[in-house]
Amino acid sequence: MVTEIVVIGAYMRVSTVATALLASSLLAGCTVGPDYRRPTLAAPTTFMGATAVTARTPSSASVAGDDAWWSRFGDPILTDLVGKALDQNLDIAQSIARVTQTRAGLRQANAALLPSGTTSGSAAAQKLSQDTLQGRQLTAFGVGRNVESYEADLGASWEVDLFGGLRRDREAAFDEYQASRAGVAAARLSVAAQVADTYIAIRGLQARMAVAAKQVATQQRLVDTVGLQYRKGVAAELQLRQAQGVLAQVQGTVPMLRIALDGSLNALDVLMGAQPGTYRAQLAAPVAIPHAPAIAAIGSPADLLQRRPDLIVAERRLAASNARIGSAISEYYPKFSLSGLLGTAATGPSNLLTGSATQAQGVFGLRWRLFDFGRVDAEIASARGANAEALAAYRLAVLRASEDVENAFSALVNREQQQAILTDGETALARAQQSSMAAYKGGVVSLIEVLDADIRLLQTRDSLAQARTESARAAVASFRSLGGGWDFTNPDTNGRAAL
Repeated sequence: MVTEIVVIGAYMRVSTVATALLASSLLAGCTVGPDYRRPTLAAPTTFMGATAVTARTPSSASVAGDDAWWSRFGDPILTDLVGKALDQNLDIAQSIARVTQTRAGLRQANAALLPSGTTSGSAAAQKLSQDTLQGRQLTAFGVGRNVESYEADLGASWEVDLFGGLRRDREAAFDEYQASRAGVAAARLSVAAQVADTYIAIRGLQARMAVAAKQVATQQRLVDTVGLQYRKGVAAELQLRQAQGVLAQVQGTVPMLRIALDGSLNALDVLMGAQPGTYRAQLAAPVAIPHAPAIAAIGSPADLLQRRPDLIVAERRLAASNARIGSAISEYYPKFSLSGLLGTAATGPSNLLTGSATQAQGVFGLRWRLFDFGRVDAEIASARGANAEALAAYRLAVLRASEDVENAFSALVNREQQQAILTDGETALARAQQSSMAAYKGGVVSLIEVLDADIRLLQTRDSLAQARTESARAAVASFRSLGGGWDFTNPDTNGRAAL
Protein backbone atom coordinates (compact mmCIF):
# COMPACT_ATOMS: atom_id res chain seq x y z
CA MET A 1 0.00 0.00 0.00
CA VAL A 2 1.26 3.43 -0.90
CA THR A 3 0.67 6.32 1.52
CA GLU A 4 1.28 9.85 0.38
CA ILE A 5 1.16 13.25 2.04
CA VAL A 6 0.82 16.41 0.03
CA VAL A 7 2.29 19.55 1.56
CA ILE A 8 2.33 22.60 -0.69
CA GLY A 9 2.57 20.39 -3.76
CA ALA A 10 5.51 18.21 -2.49
CA TYR A 11 4.94 14.42 -2.25
CA MET A 12 6.74 12.48 0.54
CA ARG A 13 6.41 8.94 1.89
CA VAL A 14 5.49 9.35 5.56
CA SER A 15 3.19 6.41 6.24
CA THR A 16 3.88 6.40 9.97
CA VAL A 17 3.06 10.07 10.44
CA ALA A 18 -0.02 9.86 8.20
CA THR A 19 -1.33 6.84 10.06
CA ALA A 20 -0.97 8.65 13.39
CA LEU A 21 -2.72 11.73 12.02
CA LEU A 22 -5.58 9.63 10.68
CA ALA A 23 -6.03 7.85 14.00
CA SER A 24 -6.12 11.11 15.95
CA SER A 25 -8.49 12.69 13.46
CA LEU A 26 -10.91 9.79 13.68
CA LEU A 27 -11.03 10.31 17.42
CA ALA A 28 -11.57 14.08 17.16
CA GLY A 29 -13.60 14.25 13.93
CA CYS A 30 -16.27 17.00 13.93
CA THR A 31 -17.95 19.63 11.79
CA VAL A 32 -15.96 22.81 12.16
CA GLY A 33 -17.41 26.30 11.94
CA PRO A 34 -20.36 28.05 13.60
CA ASP A 35 -23.77 26.38 13.59
CA TYR A 36 -26.47 28.59 12.12
CA ARG A 37 -29.02 30.24 14.37
CA ARG A 38 -31.68 32.43 12.87
CA PRO A 39 -31.13 35.99 14.13
CA THR A 40 -33.64 37.37 16.59
CA LEU A 41 -34.95 40.70 15.38
CA ALA A 42 -36.83 43.17 17.54
CA ALA A 43 -40.21 44.02 16.03
CA PRO A 44 -43.33 45.82 17.26
CA THR A 45 -46.36 43.74 18.07
CA THR A 46 -48.55 45.40 15.45
CA PHE A 47 -48.39 47.76 12.50
CA MET A 48 -49.15 51.41 13.15
CA GLY A 49 -51.75 51.51 10.39
CA ALA A 50 -53.32 48.11 11.11
CA THR A 51 -56.26 49.48 13.10
CA ALA A 52 -57.25 51.98 10.41
CA VAL A 53 -56.96 49.37 7.64
CA THR A 54 -59.02 46.73 9.40
CA ALA A 55 -61.63 49.32 10.40
CA ARG A 56 -62.11 50.73 6.91
CA THR A 57 -65.30 50.04 4.99
CA PRO A 58 -64.50 49.21 1.36
CA SER A 59 -66.53 50.97 -1.30
CA SER A 60 -67.78 47.59 -2.50
CA ALA A 61 -68.39 44.29 -0.77
CA SER A 62 -65.31 42.09 -0.55
CA VAL A 63 -65.28 39.20 -2.97
CA ALA A 64 -64.96 35.87 -1.24
CA GLY A 65 -61.96 34.06 -2.64
CA ASP A 66 -59.04 31.81 -2.03
CA ASP A 67 -55.42 32.75 -1.57
CA ALA A 68 -55.47 34.41 -5.02
CA TRP A 69 -55.75 37.86 -3.49
CA TRP A 70 -56.18 39.55 -6.87
CA SER A 71 -59.55 37.81 -7.28
CA ARG A 72 -60.83 39.86 -4.35
CA PHE A 73 -61.00 42.95 -6.55
CA GLY A 74 -63.96 41.34 -8.28
CA ASP A 75 -62.69 42.04 -11.81
CA PRO A 76 -62.73 38.93 -14.06
CA ILE A 77 -60.42 40.54 -16.62
CA LEU A 78 -57.84 41.26 -13.91
CA THR A 79 -58.12 37.71 -12.58
CA ASP A 80 -57.63 36.30 -16.08
CA LEU A 81 -54.61 38.49 -16.81
CA VAL A 82 -52.86 37.62 -13.56
CA GLY A 83 -53.44 33.91 -14.16
CA LYS A 84 -51.93 34.12 -17.64
CA ALA A 85 -49.00 36.22 -16.44
CA LEU A 86 -48.10 33.65 -13.79
CA ASP A 87 -47.85 31.06 -16.58
CA GLN A 88 -46.12 33.21 -19.18
CA ASN A 89 -43.95 35.77 -17.40
CA LEU A 90 -40.25 35.52 -18.19
CA ASP A 91 -39.03 36.74 -14.80
CA ILE A 92 -40.79 33.75 -13.26
CA ALA A 93 -39.25 31.51 -15.91
CA GLN A 94 -35.80 32.77 -14.91
CA SER A 95 -36.47 32.12 -11.23
CA ILE A 96 -37.62 28.57 -12.01
CA ALA A 97 -34.43 28.02 -14.02
CA ARG A 98 -32.41 29.16 -11.01
CA VAL A 99 -34.11 26.47 -8.95
CA THR A 100 -32.89 23.89 -11.46
CA GLN A 101 -29.36 25.23 -11.11
CA THR A 102 -29.34 25.22 -7.32
CA ARG A 103 -30.90 21.74 -7.25
CA ALA A 104 -28.03 20.54 -9.44
CA GLY A 105 -25.56 22.24 -7.11
CA LEU A 106 -27.13 20.44 -4.15
CA ARG A 107 -26.80 17.11 -5.94
CA GLN A 108 -23.14 17.84 -6.59
CA ALA A 109 -22.59 18.68 -2.93
CA ASN A 110 -24.28 15.44 -1.89
CA ALA A 111 -22.22 13.45 -4.39
CA ALA A 112 -18.98 14.92 -2.99
CA LEU A 113 -19.66 13.10 0.30
CA LEU A 114 -19.92 9.71 -1.41
CA PRO A 115 -17.24 7.47 -2.94
CA SER A 116 -16.73 7.80 -6.66
CA GLY A 117 -15.90 4.96 -9.03
CA THR A 118 -14.38 4.71 -12.47
CA THR A 119 -13.87 1.95 -14.99
CA SER A 120 -11.24 1.94 -17.68
CA GLY A 121 -9.95 -0.41 -20.35
CA SER A 122 -7.42 -0.30 -23.10
CA ALA A 123 -6.02 -2.41 -25.89
CA ALA A 124 -2.84 -1.36 -27.66
CA ALA A 125 -0.57 -2.71 -30.39
CA GLN A 126 2.88 -1.28 -30.98
CA LYS A 127 5.87 -1.98 -33.21
CA LEU A 128 9.07 -0.83 -31.56
CA SER A 129 11.95 0.73 -33.41
CA GLN A 130 14.97 -1.53 -33.73
CA ASP A 131 17.16 1.47 -33.07
CA THR A 132 15.86 1.92 -29.53
CA LEU A 133 17.27 0.12 -26.52
CA GLN A 134 14.02 -1.68 -25.81
CA GLY A 135 13.67 -2.74 -29.45
CA ARG A 136 17.22 -4.13 -29.51
CA GLN A 137 16.69 -6.05 -26.29
CA LEU A 138 13.49 -7.66 -27.57
CA THR A 139 15.18 -8.57 -30.85
CA ALA A 140 18.14 -10.05 -28.99
CA PHE A 141 15.86 -12.32 -26.99
CA GLY A 142 13.97 -13.33 -30.10
CA VAL A 143 10.74 -11.84 -28.92
CA GLY A 144 10.20 -9.49 -31.84
CA ARG A 145 9.39 -5.85 -32.00
CA ASN A 146 5.61 -6.24 -32.14
CA VAL A 147 4.15 -5.61 -28.65
CA GLU A 148 0.50 -5.88 -27.55
CA SER A 149 -1.02 -4.86 -24.21
CA TYR A 150 -4.51 -5.26 -22.74
CA GLU A 151 -5.81 -3.79 -19.51
CA ALA A 152 -9.14 -3.51 -17.67
CA ASP A 153 -9.44 -1.74 -14.30
CA LEU A 154 -12.08 -0.78 -11.74
CA GLY A 155 -11.14 2.15 -9.49
CA ALA A 156 -12.76 3.91 -6.54
CA SER A 157 -11.88 6.94 -4.42
CA TRP A 158 -13.36 8.65 -1.39
CA GLU A 159 -12.49 11.84 0.45
CA VAL A 160 -13.13 11.22 4.14
CA ASP A 161 -14.91 14.32 5.46
CA LEU A 162 -13.49 14.18 8.98
CA PHE A 163 -13.78 17.88 9.76
CA GLY A 164 -17.05 18.62 8.00
CA GLY A 165 -15.88 20.87 5.18
CA LEU A 166 -17.88 18.93 2.60
CA ARG A 167 -20.87 18.80 4.92
CA ARG A 168 -20.74 22.58 5.26
CA ASP A 169 -20.65 22.84 1.47
CA ARG A 170 -23.73 20.65 1.28
CA GLU A 171 -25.42 22.76 3.95
CA ALA A 172 -24.71 25.93 1.96
CA ALA A 173 -25.99 24.29 -1.23
CA PHE A 174 -29.21 23.25 0.50
CA ASP A 175 -29.74 26.77 1.85
CA GLU A 176 -29.21 28.22 -1.63
CA TYR A 177 -31.69 25.70 -3.01
CA GLN A 178 -34.27 26.81 -0.46
CA ALA A 179 -33.54 30.45 -1.30
CA SER A 180 -34.11 29.78 -4.99
CA ARG A 181 -37.45 28.11 -4.28
CA ALA A 182 -38.52 31.07 -2.18
CA GLY A 183 -37.29 33.23 -5.04
CA VAL A 184 -39.91 31.66 -7.31
CA ALA A 185 -42.61 32.60 -4.81
CA ALA A 186 -41.18 36.13 -4.62
CA ALA A 187 -41.19 36.43 -8.40
CA ARG A 188 -44.78 35.20 -8.63
CA LEU A 189 -45.90 37.68 -5.98
CA SER A 190 -44.05 40.52 -7.68
CA VAL A 191 -45.48 39.69 -11.10
CA ALA A 192 -49.05 39.33 -9.80
CA ALA A 193 -48.77 42.69 -8.03
CA GLN A 194 -47.24 44.41 -11.05
CA VAL A 195 -49.96 43.07 -13.34
CA ALA A 196 -52.70 44.18 -10.94
CA ASP A 197 -51.10 47.58 -10.42
CA THR A 198 -50.61 48.15 -14.14
CA TYR A 199 -54.13 46.99 -14.97
CA ILE A 200 -55.65 49.36 -12.40
CA ALA A 201 -53.49 52.19 -13.73
CA ILE A 202 -54.80 51.47 -17.24
CA ARG A 203 -58.41 51.63 -16.09
CA GLY A 204 -57.71 54.83 -14.21
CA LEU A 205 -56.09 56.45 -17.25
CA GLN A 206 -59.03 55.42 -19.43
CA ALA A 207 -61.42 57.02 -16.95
CA ARG A 208 -59.35 60.20 -16.91
CA MET A 209 -59.24 60.32 -20.70
CA ALA A 210 -63.04 60.10 -20.79
CA VAL A 211 -63.23 63.02 -18.34
CA ALA A 212 -60.64 64.94 -20.39
CA ALA A 213 -62.68 64.41 -23.56
CA LYS A 214 -65.71 65.91 -21.83
CA GLN A 215 -63.56 68.79 -20.56
CA VAL A 216 -62.35 69.54 -24.08
CA ALA A 217 -65.89 69.47 -25.42
CA THR A 218 -67.13 71.75 -22.62
CA GLN A 219 -64.26 74.17 -23.03
CA GLN A 220 -64.77 74.21 -26.79
CA ARG A 221 -68.38 75.20 -26.25
CA LEU A 222 -67.17 78.03 -24.03
CA VAL A 223 -64.73 79.24 -26.71
CA ASP A 224 -67.47 79.11 -29.33
CA THR A 225 -69.84 81.09 -27.10
CA VAL A 226 -67.28 83.76 -26.21
CA GLY A 227 -66.18 83.93 -29.85
CA LEU A 228 -69.74 84.56 -30.96
CA GLN A 229 -70.11 87.29 -28.32
CA TYR A 230 -66.80 88.80 -29.37
CA ARG A 231 -67.82 88.97 -32.99
CA LYS A 232 -71.07 90.68 -31.94
CA GLY A 233 -69.09 93.13 -29.86
CA VAL A 234 -70.53 91.94 -26.58
CA ALA A 235 -67.37 90.28 -25.22
CA ALA A 236 -63.84 91.66 -25.09
CA GLU A 237 -60.97 90.05 -26.98
CA LEU A 238 -59.29 89.31 -23.63
CA GLN A 239 -62.14 86.98 -22.67
CA LEU A 240 -61.87 85.14 -25.97
CA ARG A 241 -58.11 84.70 -25.68
CA GLN A 242 -58.42 83.50 -22.09
CA ALA A 243 -61.03 80.93 -23.09
CA GLN A 244 -58.82 79.75 -25.97
CA GLY A 245 -55.84 79.46 -23.59
CA VAL A 246 -57.82 77.34 -21.15
CA LEU A 247 -58.96 75.13 -24.04
CA ALA A 248 -55.35 74.64 -25.11
CA GLN A 249 -54.42 73.67 -21.54
CA VAL A 250 -57.16 71.07 -21.39
CA GLN A 251 -56.28 69.72 -24.84
CA GLY A 252 -52.63 69.52 -23.80
CA THR A 253 -53.46 67.01 -21.05
CA VAL A 254 -54.84 64.48 -23.55
CA PRO A 255 -51.49 63.57 -25.24
CA MET A 256 -49.87 63.13 -21.84
CA LEU A 257 -52.64 60.78 -20.77
CA ARG A 258 -52.24 58.85 -24.02
CA ILE A 259 -48.48 58.52 -23.44
CA ALA A 260 -49.09 57.15 -19.95
CA LEU A 261 -51.80 54.79 -21.22
CA ASP A 262 -49.65 53.47 -24.07
CA GLY A 263 -46.75 52.93 -21.68
CA SER A 264 -48.94 51.04 -19.22
CA LEU A 265 -50.43 48.86 -21.98
CA ASN A 266 -46.95 48.04 -23.29
CA ALA A 267 -45.68 47.29 -19.79
CA LEU A 268 -48.60 44.94 -19.21
CA ASP A 269 -47.81 43.06 -22.43
CA VAL A 270 -44.20 42.56 -21.33
CA LEU A 271 -45.39 41.30 -17.94
CA MET A 272 -47.54 38.83 -19.86
CA GLY A 273 -44.46 37.61 -21.72
CA ALA A 274 -45.81 38.97 -25.03
CA GLN A 275 -44.93 41.59 -27.62
CA PRO A 276 -46.33 45.10 -26.99
CA GLY A 277 -49.79 45.36 -28.49
CA THR A 278 -50.81 41.76 -27.86
CA TYR A 279 -53.44 42.46 -25.21
CA ARG A 280 -54.34 45.99 -26.26
CA ALA A 281 -57.56 44.98 -28.03
CA GLN A 282 -58.74 43.08 -24.95
CA LEU A 283 -58.39 46.24 -22.85
CA ALA A 284 -59.65 48.72 -25.42
CA ALA A 285 -63.15 48.96 -23.99
CA PRO A 286 -63.07 51.04 -20.76
CA VAL A 287 -64.54 49.46 -17.64
CA ALA A 288 -64.88 50.72 -14.08
CA ILE A 289 -61.80 51.11 -11.91
CA PRO A 290 -61.64 48.09 -9.54
CA HIS A 291 -62.57 48.88 -5.95
CA ALA A 292 -60.11 48.21 -3.15
CA PRO A 293 -61.28 45.15 -1.20
CA ALA A 294 -61.10 44.51 2.53
CA ILE A 295 -57.78 43.29 3.91
CA ALA A 296 -58.12 40.85 6.78
CA ALA A 297 -55.71 38.73 8.81
CA ILE A 298 -52.99 41.37 8.63
CA GLY A 299 -50.89 39.81 11.35
CA SER A 300 -47.88 41.40 12.98
CA PRO A 301 -44.47 42.55 11.69
CA ALA A 302 -43.04 39.27 12.97
CA ASP A 303 -45.37 37.38 10.62
CA LEU A 304 -43.66 39.01 7.64
CA LEU A 305 -40.56 36.94 8.37
CA GLN A 306 -42.58 33.80 7.73
CA ARG A 307 -44.74 34.74 4.76
CA ARG A 308 -42.86 37.34 2.70
CA PRO A 309 -40.85 35.28 0.21
CA ASP A 310 -38.20 37.95 -0.34
CA LEU A 311 -37.42 37.87 3.38
CA ILE A 312 -37.20 34.08 3.27
CA VAL A 313 -34.72 34.43 0.39
CA ALA A 314 -32.59 36.84 2.41
CA GLU A 315 -32.68 34.61 5.51
CA ARG A 316 -31.73 31.46 3.56
CA ARG A 317 -28.83 33.25 1.91
CA LEU A 318 -27.69 34.33 5.34
CA ALA A 319 -27.74 30.69 6.42
CA ALA A 320 -25.73 29.72 3.34
CA SER A 321 -23.10 32.36 4.08
CA ASN A 322 -22.80 31.02 7.63
CA ALA A 323 -22.17 27.49 6.33
CA ARG A 324 -19.42 28.79 4.04
CA ILE A 325 -17.52 30.02 7.09
CA GLY A 326 -17.24 26.40 8.27
CA SER A 327 -16.17 25.31 4.80
CA ALA A 328 -13.38 27.90 4.87
CA ILE A 329 -12.28 26.94 8.40
CA SER A 330 -12.03 23.28 7.37
CA GLU A 331 -9.05 24.25 5.18
CA TYR A 332 -7.00 24.54 8.38
CA TYR A 333 -7.21 20.77 8.77
CA PRO A 334 -5.79 17.90 6.73
CA LYS A 335 -7.87 16.20 4.04
CA PHE A 336 -7.75 12.43 3.92
CA SER A 337 -8.68 10.30 0.97
CA LEU A 338 -8.81 6.60 0.19
CA SER A 339 -8.54 5.17 -3.30
CA GLY A 340 -8.09 1.75 -4.77
CA LEU A 341 -7.81 -0.07 -8.06
CA LEU A 342 -8.53 -3.65 -9.06
CA GLY A 343 -8.01 -4.95 -12.55
CA THR A 344 -6.08 -7.10 -14.96
CA ALA A 345 -3.27 -6.46 -17.42
CA ALA A 346 -1.74 -8.79 -19.98
CA THR A 347 0.12 -8.87 -23.28
CA GLY A 348 -2.58 -10.96 -24.92
CA PRO A 349 -6.36 -11.15 -24.70
CA SER A 350 -6.27 -14.85 -23.79
CA ASN A 351 -4.32 -14.11 -20.60
CA LEU A 352 -6.44 -11.15 -19.50
CA LEU A 353 -8.66 -13.17 -17.15
CA THR A 354 -5.96 -15.40 -15.66
CA GLY A 355 -4.80 -15.06 -12.08
CA SER A 356 -1.34 -13.98 -13.11
CA ALA A 357 -2.80 -10.94 -14.88
CA THR A 358 -4.54 -9.60 -11.78
CA GLN A 359 -3.33 -6.27 -10.42
CA ALA A 360 -4.44 -4.20 -7.40
CA GLN A 361 -3.52 -0.93 -5.77
CA GLY A 362 -4.56 0.88 -2.59
CA VAL A 363 -3.70 4.49 -1.79
CA PHE A 364 -4.16 6.53 1.36
CA GLY A 365 -3.80 10.22 0.61
CA LEU A 366 -3.24 13.21 2.84
CA ARG A 367 -3.52 16.79 1.63
CA TRP A 368 -2.75 19.53 4.10
CA ARG A 369 -2.24 23.22 3.40
CA LEU A 370 0.23 23.29 6.24
CA PHE A 371 2.27 26.24 5.00
CA ASP A 372 -0.63 28.07 3.36
CA PHE A 373 -2.46 29.27 6.47
CA GLY A 374 -2.11 32.90 5.41
CA ARG A 375 -4.39 32.30 2.45
CA VAL A 376 -6.72 30.22 4.60
CA ASP A 377 -6.95 33.13 7.05
CA ALA A 378 -7.89 35.42 4.17
CA GLU A 379 -10.53 32.96 2.91
CA ILE A 380 -12.07 32.72 6.38
CA ALA A 381 -12.06 36.50 6.77
CA SER A 382 -13.76 36.82 3.39
CA ALA A 383 -16.41 34.26 4.38
CA ARG A 384 -17.06 36.07 7.67
CA GLY A 385 -17.32 39.37 5.83
CA ALA A 386 -19.84 37.87 3.38
CA ASN A 387 -21.83 36.57 6.34
CA ALA A 388 -21.84 39.99 8.01
CA GLU A 389 -23.00 41.54 4.74
CA ALA A 390 -25.79 38.95 4.40
CA LEU A 391 -26.89 39.63 7.99
CA ALA A 392 -27.04 43.37 7.36
CA ALA A 393 -28.94 42.76 4.11
CA TYR A 394 -31.44 40.56 5.94
CA ARG A 395 -32.01 43.10 8.70
CA LEU A 396 -32.40 45.89 6.16
CA ALA A 397 -34.87 43.80 4.15
CA VAL A 398 -36.97 43.27 7.27
CA LEU A 399 -37.01 47.00 8.03
CA ARG A 400 -37.92 47.87 4.47
CA ALA A 401 -40.67 45.25 4.50
CA SER A 402 -42.24 46.94 7.52
CA GLU A 403 -41.79 50.30 5.80
CA ASP A 404 -43.59 48.95 2.71
CA VAL A 405 -46.53 47.83 4.82
CA GLU A 406 -46.84 51.11 6.72
CA ASN A 407 -46.57 53.19 3.55
CA ALA A 408 -49.15 51.04 1.74
CA PHE A 409 -51.55 51.22 4.70
CA SER A 410 -51.18 55.00 4.92
CA ALA A 411 -51.76 55.40 1.19
CA LEU A 412 -54.81 53.13 1.27
CA VAL A 413 -56.52 54.84 4.19
CA ASN A 414 -55.76 58.40 3.10
CA ARG A 415 -56.59 57.82 -0.55
CA GLU A 416 -59.96 56.41 0.47
CA GLN A 417 -60.53 59.45 2.66
CA GLN A 418 -59.66 61.64 -0.31
CA GLN A 419 -62.02 59.59 -2.45
CA ALA A 420 -64.87 60.12 0.04
CA ILE A 421 -64.23 63.88 0.17
CA LEU A 422 -64.12 64.18 -3.61
CA THR A 423 -67.27 62.11 -3.92
CA ASP A 424 -69.05 64.62 -1.70
CA GLY A 425 -67.53 67.41 -3.75
CA GLU A 426 -68.70 65.82 -6.98
CA THR A 427 -72.24 65.57 -5.60
CA ALA A 428 -72.21 69.24 -4.60
CA LEU A 429 -70.81 70.41 -7.93
CA ALA A 430 -73.28 68.27 -9.85
CA ARG A 431 -76.10 70.03 -8.04
CA ALA A 432 -74.44 73.38 -8.70
CA GLN A 433 -74.24 72.54 -12.37
CA GLN A 434 -77.92 71.65 -12.45
CA SER A 435 -78.76 74.92 -10.64
CA SER A 436 -76.69 76.98 -13.06
CA MET A 437 -78.41 75.33 -16.00
CA ALA A 438 -81.84 76.09 -14.50
CA ALA A 439 -80.73 79.68 -13.87
CA TYR A 440 -79.47 79.97 -17.41
CA LYS A 441 -82.80 78.78 -18.78
CA GLY A 442 -84.48 81.36 -16.58
CA GLY A 443 -82.20 84.07 -17.93
CA VAL A 444 -80.53 84.73 -14.59
CA VAL A 445 -76.97 83.72 -15.59
CA SER A 446 -75.10 83.53 -18.86
CA LEU A 447 -73.92 80.41 -20.62
CA ILE A 448 -70.38 81.18 -19.49
CA GLU A 449 -71.38 80.55 -15.86
CA VAL A 450 -72.98 77.26 -16.88
CA LEU A 451 -69.88 76.12 -18.75
CA ASP A 452 -67.67 77.20 -15.85
CA ALA A 453 -69.75 75.00 -13.52
CA ASP A 454 -69.31 72.11 -15.99
CA ILE A 455 -65.54 72.57 -16.00
CA ARG A 456 -65.31 72.57 -12.19
CA LEU A 457 -67.40 69.40 -12.07
CA LEU A 458 -65.24 67.64 -14.64
CA GLN A 459 -62.04 68.68 -12.86
CA THR A 460 -63.36 67.18 -9.64
CA ARG A 461 -64.31 63.99 -11.46
CA ASP A 462 -60.76 63.75 -12.82
CA SER A 463 -59.38 64.09 -9.30
CA LEU A 464 -61.89 61.49 -8.11
CA ALA A 465 -60.79 59.05 -10.83
CA GLN A 466 -57.19 59.52 -9.69
CA ALA A 467 -58.15 58.93 -6.05
CA ARG A 468 -60.04 55.73 -6.93
CA THR A 469 -57.10 54.51 -8.98
CA GLU A 470 -54.57 55.23 -6.27
CA SER A 471 -56.66 53.65 -3.50
CA ALA A 472 -56.97 50.43 -5.53
CA ARG A 473 -53.22 50.51 -6.26
CA ALA A 474 -52.56 51.05 -2.55
CA ALA A 475 -54.60 47.92 -1.85
CA VAL A 476 -52.39 46.01 -4.30
CA ALA A 477 -49.31 47.41 -2.57
CA SER A 478 -50.75 46.30 0.79
CA PHE A 479 -51.27 42.74 -0.39
CA ARG A 480 -47.79 42.69 -1.88
CA SER A 481 -46.10 44.15 1.19
CA LEU A 482 -47.87 41.65 3.45
CA GLY A 483 -46.61 38.75 1.38
CA GLY A 484 -49.76 38.14 -0.68
CA GLY A 485 -51.21 34.66 -1.06
CA TRP A 486 -51.24 33.79 2.64
CA ASP A 487 -54.02 31.74 4.20
CA PHE A 488 -56.67 34.32 5.13
CA THR A 489 -58.28 31.92 7.61
CA ASN A 490 -54.99 31.01 9.27
CA PRO A 491 -52.51 33.90 9.26
CA ASP A 492 -49.86 31.68 10.87
CA THR A 493 -49.59 29.63 7.68
CA ASN A 494 -46.51 30.79 5.84
CA GLY A 495 -44.51 30.25 2.72
CA ARG A 496 -41.67 28.47 4.54
CA ALA A 497 -43.72 25.28 4.65
CA ALA A 498 -43.46 25.10 0.87
CA LEU A 499 -39.68 25.03 0.93
